[in-house]
Amino acid sequence: MSADTRSPFGSRTPVYAFVGNPNCGKSTLFNALTGLKQKVGNYPGVTVEKKIGETYSQHGHPIKIIDLPGAYSLAARSPDEAVLRDVLLGRRADTPQPDRIVCILDASNLERNLYLVHQILDLGRPVILVLNMMDLAAKAGLEIRVARLEKELGIPVVPCEAANGKGIVELRLAMSRADLPLAKHAWEIPIPIAPAVSELAASLQENDGKAPLSARAEALLLLTDQDTVRVMGSKPLHPRTSEIFRSWQKRWEGEGTDWAGSLVSSRYDAITHLCSRIVERKANVGPSVSDRIDQVVTHPLYGWLSLTAIMTLLFLSIFTFAEAPMNLIDDQTSALANWIKASVAAGDLRSLLTDGVIAGVGGVVKFLPQILILFFFVGLLESTGYMARAAFIMDRLMSRVGLNGRSFIPLLSSYACAIPGIMATRTIEDQKDRLTTILIAPLMSCSARLPVYLLLIAALLPNDHFSVWGKVGLMILMYALGTFGAFGFAWLFKRTLLKGEPPLMIMELPPYRLPRLRDIAFHMVERAWMFLKNAGTVILAISIVLWFLSAYPKAHDGATPAQQLEQSFAGRAGHALEPVIKPIGFDWEIGIGLIGSFVAREVFVSTMGVVFNTEASDDNTVPLRKAMANAKWPDGRPLFTPLVCLTLMIFYVFAMQCMSTLAVVKRETNSWRWPLFQTVYMTGTAWVVCFIVYQTGRTLGF
Repeated sequence: MSADTRSPFGSRTPVYAFVGNPNCGKSTLFNALTGLKQKVGNYPGVTVEKKIGETYSQHGHPIKIIDLPGAYSLAARSPDEAVLRDVLLGRRADTPQPDRIVCILDASNLERNLYLVHQILDLGRPVILVLNMMDLAAKAGLEIRVARLEKELGIPVVPCEAANGKGIVELRLAMSRADLPLAKHAWEIPIPIAPAVSELAASLQENDGKAPLSARAEALLLLTDQDTVRVMGSKPLHPRTSEIFRSWQKRWEGEGTDWAGSLVSSRYDAITHLCSRIVERKANVGPSVSDRIDQVVTHPLYGWLSLTAIMTLLFLSIFTFAEAPMNLIDDQTSALANWIKASVAAGDLRSLLTDGVIAGVGGVVKFLPQILILFFFVGLLESTGYMARAAFIMDRLMSRVGLNGRSFIPLLSSYACAIPGIMATRTIEDQKDRLTTILIAPLMSCSARLPVYLLLIAALLPNDHFSVWGKVGLMILMYALGTFGAFGFAWLFKRTLLKGEPPLMIMELPPYRLPRLRDIAFHMVERAWMFLKNAGTVILAISIVLWFLSAYPKAHDGATPAQQLEQSFAGRAGHALEPVIKPIGFDWEIGIGLIGSFVAREVFVSTMGVVFNTEASDDNTVPLRKAMANAKWPDGRPLFTPLVCLTLMIFYVFAMQCMSTLAVVKRETNSWRWPLFQTVYMTGTAWVVCFIVYQTGRTLGF
């Protein structure tokens, strides 16, 4: 294929859209072409990720690329598929309609991937076809006649292995062409449906200003009964077009005509006929490596054992591999605080630096190694393809609570952070299932809870008394409580507020791939930077505010640090909350931490650093866990007993302590009703469960 040095767009930057099925390697190809020249946000009016990047043609002309959400069809069944459809059809005022389209296909599943391509070719737009994962197709015994496919469709076809960097240059050459031909695309529309297509297409041209081919493509989509999803930002149809559409629907319903089924069947007939001429399957090809692994990891018994082993390894790694760097950070933080105490005269400035900034920020930063280990494992599971298997394993359990395995992927993502987990629910087709998943996602123990758990486990199980297995067991218990709590509320909501039957799960299991350590490392660095930026901004600001609230108003001369804290603004707020939390074993000092951590859960650690490091001597700063171990009730009883530590961890399992999550829920549901309901039911549940645990423990003498 030749490349013309002229740009067909003049001085204007051409816009390409990257489209494809989920798991086709679209994002890998997008990253390979754009590198760091990417901008990521959300489409206005809907929480669907918007990725735009920039690359250059072989002649140095800039090219803009929009990476659209993965979808199986233009007939939208979820908000992300609706965004794909509306961008390609020019229905969104906030996003320019792409000039050209690059369709990425999984070559090992060509027939299934071609359905979306078949619909896109109807649009009559310049299209480049990328056959990705050609190596996997070869391993599956498939030989694809690329030249024959290019001749049949009349458009450029580029074989590619994006994960291995093969085909990138050829794709860039194809994107550099000034003269991309339109596809030689024709298929037989069922005779009973053809008149409706013509009438709707004419109305779309006349009333909606569509080009002839685009109008025909939109008419075909309107006649697919699942193409009903509308998202904010998309343009509505003209009333005349809607009237024609309803008239034909009413007529066919009277005649008993399955118009949507007829269209889908006709498309697949055309695709099957095409594949029969371009795909040759080699004989005597045994089960693939993915199939052999799946015989174990999706087995009804061995699958659960595998999942349990993976989770145990994750938590064991968090406690063992991170111990040395955590101790180093802890020691350096204490040394810095002690150096400042020795170098700066006593007063508010020294107190601000040691008791506010270092105690607050340092107390959180020390947990960075464990958070990095968590994200390393999550990235490893995603890049290898195991995440989809975990959803498959969980489908049977999820169906018992009214959901299906597709909801488990957003819940699994919520172990890292509830915000992307909630955003991932956009792939759930049933709106009641989607809302249920949003409501329970914050119950999954996110990485923000990890510093709280680790701090309290260190106070509950000192190293000299318990082995690392005790800590792993307690950590697994916290994660299990959140998970089964989420399932319990899903069962309740699906039988009351959001009553409905769980849909059947149809999910593709992508082939296993070797993990791309570079991508995982990039993801870890990105998360580490976000964590440190949060520690250096939000947590720093809150720590300074908490220091001020705990240092003012000043107590009388000669007052002890404890007396100063008690009569301060923070102490008064804690005392106001104490009657509510005392029945669950918490005092006013813990109450200060609960108030501060409503902004973000990990702030509890920095708050405790500010509160309890006021007890340290003027010449030496002790680690926070030791300061907490020395904390007392007014009558001299230890404050952080094993029972209180356990109860406090349970509180953070269930309580809604994250303003950012509430903001995302509001944006996702377009209402304050659900985030307010979420706050009430989660925090109320936390109090009730903690009351039962604490009072039962006291009765039994713990």
